Amino acid sequence: MTRHTDVVVVGGGQAGLAAGYHLRRRGLDFVILDAEAAPGGSWQHMWDSLHLFSPAEHSSLPGRLMPAQGGETYPGAGHVVDYLADYEKRYDLPVQRGTRVDAVRRDADRLLVEADSAAWRARAVISATGSWSRPFLPAVPGRSTFTGRQLHTVNYRRPGDFAGQRVIVVGGGNSGAQIAADLALDGNVEVTWVTQRPPRFLPDDIDGRALFDVATARRRALDAGRDDTGGVASLGDIVAVPPVRAARDAGLLTVKPMFAQLTATGARWADGSRSDADAVIWCTGFRPALAHLAPLNLRGPRGHIATGGTGALGEPRLHLLGYGDWTGPASATLIGVGRTARDAAHAIAQLP
Repeated sequence: MTRHTDVVVVGGGQAGLAAGYHLRRRGLDFVILDAEAAPGGSWQHMWDSLHLFSPAEHSSLPGRLMPAQGGETYPGAGHVVDYLADYEKRYDLPVQRGTRVDAVRRDADRLLVEADSAAWRARAVISATGSWSRPFLPAVPGRSTFTGRQLHTVNYRRPGDFAGQRVIVVGGGNSGAQIAADLALDGNVEVTWVTQRPPRFLPDDIDGRALFDVATARRRALDAGRDDTGGVASLGDIVAVPPVRAARDAGLLTVKPMFAQLTATGARWADGSRSDADAVIWCTGFRPALAHLAPLNLRGPRGHIATGGTGALGEPRLHLLGYGDWTGPASATLIGVGRTARDAAHAIAQLP
């Protein structure tokens, strides 16, 4: 059976909920299809010690401030999950759980959304699937030879899972620094942190509030035809959150350059040096989860879909939320996605 609605939102994490809030305010009929079994989006799968970069009042979706978490300046991932679940309930957003979208196709003057349980014809589709479900693993020589455990950021939970082991953490971004710090501060794990280039820590007083302002200023400059300010990347790669600062200042976050290859028992560097390891944690980023949009044939050579604002240039009935700066400044953050969700709902309300 095919159902009919104004808008189908694909993904029920923070971007999908922000979209639902603004679609409701526009008086549009919509449904949010989410593959997860429970509320919270990707936040419910984060590692135990993860905290936000910003205080609660600077980490909110539109319409409802995130409450502070007792005893914490920067809320933990579990607090974010609770907030998103409450947000969904408060606004009675029509989320259908356990519904995986397989394809979005053109169907005359509508878009047809095919899911594993049903299909929907809609005037517009908002894709808000993020990237957590598409972890990226680099093609490193010897990766298939290594006999130890290999996992990605998405699989890491706590240092106790590696007690007494030698672990190589690969990646010079926030995830790599935070997981390396988490393991090193535990004291029961021998950590080797490996990065492509020397890690660039942002100044200690920089948190998510400043990063949002910097990203917004960069987008405004580009939109006005002014020179690119470089945005957040011009400041550094790693936010010095308290655990990272503690590990760094204690001399526990020493870093090695990227190894040349993995061996059966560890890693070998270009100078011939070696390190044995029981596990390798790949903190090597993600790719946008856009496989459901393949029938629309919109993706460019780097996998991104060309957009003007949130709208796909090749399909005006499709909007994309929460995939990073290419879909709006800071749009992959809790506080940043509200603005782009508002713009998408406004554009969709103008469609015939």
